[in-house]
Amino acid sequence: MSEHFDVGTSIVIGITFVLFVWALFIKGFTHDLLLEAGVFLVSLKLILMAYKNSITTSTLLNELQDIKKTLEIRKD
Repeated sequence: MSEHFDVGTSIVIGITFVLFVWALFIKGFTHDLLLEAGVFLVSLKLILMAYKNSITTSTLLNELQDIKKTLEIRKD
């Protein structure tokens, strides 16, 4: 999993979580909790989408390399 998360993504995850917890203590467990939770979930969703995109891209690259090798073998 660490091959799909770069340093920048890890930093964003950490900062987002710290800011979410900090907002909970500053704002308290009031109506604003829903807003803070929504912002946190949107950030988490974007990170998970980037992770899934990274996995899909690496899978496609591997399949394209296999196709290229097969074509080169047939050409010879």
